[in-house]
Amino acid sequence: MELDPTEMTPVINRIKRARGQLDGVLRMLEAGQDCEDVVTQLAAVSKALDRAGFAIVASGLQQCLTNGDGLDSVDVKKMEKLFLSLA
Repeated sequence: MELDPTEMTPVINRIKRARGQLDGVLRMLEAGQDCEDVVTQLAAVSKALDRAGFAIVASGLQQCLTNGDGLDSVDVKKMEKLFLSLA
């Protein structure tokens, strides 16, 4: 299934913000910042990426249901594998 780039704009923006946060984490590490602060920011990056992944999977599922033959057109095992890869 191909993703519609216009529907992915919020996901793209989220990933760009996460990239900025990750750059910040690298700067924190290079500056010798406090461990707790670094881990907190790293957790925020991870959560942002997870949310982006779930949004992509949800969009793909919606496309399958909208453009296909309903629930029968959804490859349930494939969708399950995608969700679990983010867990």
